[in-house]
Parts: sequence; structure tokens; C-alpha cells
Amino acid sequence: MEDAKRYWSKGLEDVPAYVPGEQPRGEGWIKLNTNENPYGPSPKALEAAREALGDRLRRYPEPSGRVVRDAVSDVYGVDARDVFTGNGSDEILAFAFRAFFDQGSPILFPDVTYSFYPIWARAFSLPFRTVPLREDFSLDPEDYVGDVGGIIFPNPNAPTARALELGAVERILSRNPARLVLVDEAYIDFGGRTAVPLTKRFPNLLVVHTLSKSRSLAGLRAAFAVGSPGLVAALERVRDWYNSYTLDSIAQAAAAAAIRDVEWTGGISRKIQSTRDRFAAELSLQGWSVVPSSANFVFAAHPRLSSTELQASLRERRILVRAFSGPRLERHARISIGTDAEMDEVAKVVRSL
Repeated sequence: MEDAKRYWSKGLEDVPAYVPGEQPRGEGWIKLNTNENPYGPSPKALEAAREALGDRLRRYPEPSGRVVRDAVSDVYGVDARDVFTGNGSDEILAFAFRAFFDQGSPILFPDVTYSFYPIWARAFSLPFRTVPLREDFSLDPEDYVGDVGGIIFPNPNAPTARALELGAVERILSRNPARLVLVDEAYIDFGGRTAVPLTKRFPNLLVVHTLSKSRSLAGLRAAFAVGSPGLVAALERVRDWYNSYTLDSIAQAAAAAAIRDVEWTGGISRKIQSTRDRFAAELSLQGWSVVPSSANFVFAAHPRLSSTELQASLRERRILVRAFSGPRLERHARISIGTDAEMDEVAKVVRSL
């Protein structure tokens, strides 16, 4: 391995790799470490995927994801020309880092946020500055101004689960008209308000959605972004440098059907919110410190155990959660919301700890 590194490009070894959540083998696990949806995709999405199988798979897929863009247009009330599609939101976010940020002023994002952001910044040799969240893990819009090369943040934030009011998002946009503001809305359907309508008023706004969470399509890899035609054109240019066909035919068919099935998405999202609130209340009764959640997970601190100790103890009982480290996070764990039965079992186990 060490000998092979002499063939690596300069700087590759300096960029840390993103570490995804554990995917266990075998049955009997309660898997609450990767924010997956405990319920299945829309039956309409599954049917669309089955119908997409057949002779047309010998053809390349339609490169722009037209059926997905049309679905987003109809459901969100935007022009299809303002929609970009991709192979999961991570791909779109990486394209955005390459398309909109440069080596001048620093990119701003929260100090506690999605851990892929600093990796992409380093991978593309982009300066960045992390902005401390408040003590309660909320984001202060007044911190996002000044020497800014671009702004990115999840709403609701991950891993804290706190949502930013739409008016606060608008203030950030108004104070940075010359810079791109990217709002990563992976968890927006679990309690937040989408900023998509603001794209009609702010040409510097790009909103990214994944179909992995509320649409329960994590295994499919599909996502979309909404922004002005100029922003979409930049993403298309970067995409075509790497791969013009990022979203395959089966994914396009299933994604479009899932987006259109608003009733199914709303139903399972409300069910997850109900389970989340009940589980958070149970943890609070047990003495945990629980951050108010607008996502499909809770961010909580055990009264005695560090997050790594908690993670290890739960793993012994075949329950997976995500642990964190650092001066503000060493006691906080992120626990995805599963079914009612799974969360009842987790509550029972943590009581025994």
C-alpha cells in the first residue's frame, strides 16, 4: 500500500475520506445509525421501477432526468428548467462545490454540521471557515456575512436536527446577494419549511433535496436541486465533465413516481415525526439532554455515558447509533427514528444502562 502511494496525485493523502455509517451483516439488528426511513418507498415508485425494466435498458437514459424534473416542477411549482437531477444529493453537493466556489474568499458552514462539507472543500482546495453554532446548537443568521466566498448549511441541520425558520434563510440570502447560498434540505419533510419558493426571488439560492430520507429510496440514489437556470447550467457543465448519465432509467422512473406521490410521503413523514416526539420525550424523562428535532433523528446526550460508550453498549445489544467526538459533542449521539416497536425496544434498553 505504501509503495502504491507514490502513484497518487499530489495532496490526495491530505484529504480525509468520508466514513459512512456501519452497514451490518446478518439479521436481528436495530439499525439507527444512518437516518434511513423505517418504512418502504411509495408503491407507485416500486411499480414504476418494475415497468422501467425491459428492452429499453439497452439504451442510455435521458441525460437531463426530464421525467424527474417534470415531477419536481408539478409538485413544487417551479419551472422544469430550474431543476437539476443527480445520483444522490452527495453528488449534487460535490458538483456545487466545484461549480460555484473558488480559491478567493472562504466558504462558510456551521462548525457542527454534515462532515462531508470540509472534505469537499479540501478535495477542491477551497478555503473554508466554520461558524460556531449557539450553545443550544441553533444557527445565528447574523454570523453569515462579511468575507464570504459562499455559504452552505443543512436545514434542518445534521446532526443537530434543529431547523432554521424560513425568514432567517431569507436574511442570509439578502445579505449575500453576490454569493451562492446552498441550503441542503435532506430532512426538510420531517418538520421544516422548504426554501424552494425563495428560488424565484433569489438567483443566488440553490436548494438540494435527496430522495433517500422521506421518500425511502436510499438504495436507489436519486436527488434533485432547484435554482435559477444559470445555476442549473453550471451544474450541468460540471456533471458532463464526469458522466453525462448520472441517473439511470430505473432511478428516473421510480424517483418521478415517488416525488408525485405526495400523499404517501406525507403519511410516513408524519408517522416518523410522531414516533420521534414520543421517543424524545421518553429520553427526556430518563434524564437525557435532547435537542429539539425537526428531522428523522434525535441528537441527544446521555446523562452519564459518553457517546462512544453509549454506542458500544448499544452495539453489544445489536442496536446501532452514531457517536460523535469533540469538546461540544463527546456526550451526544445521533439516533435515527425507526418503527414504533424498534424505538420502544431502544427506550427499554437505554433504561437498563
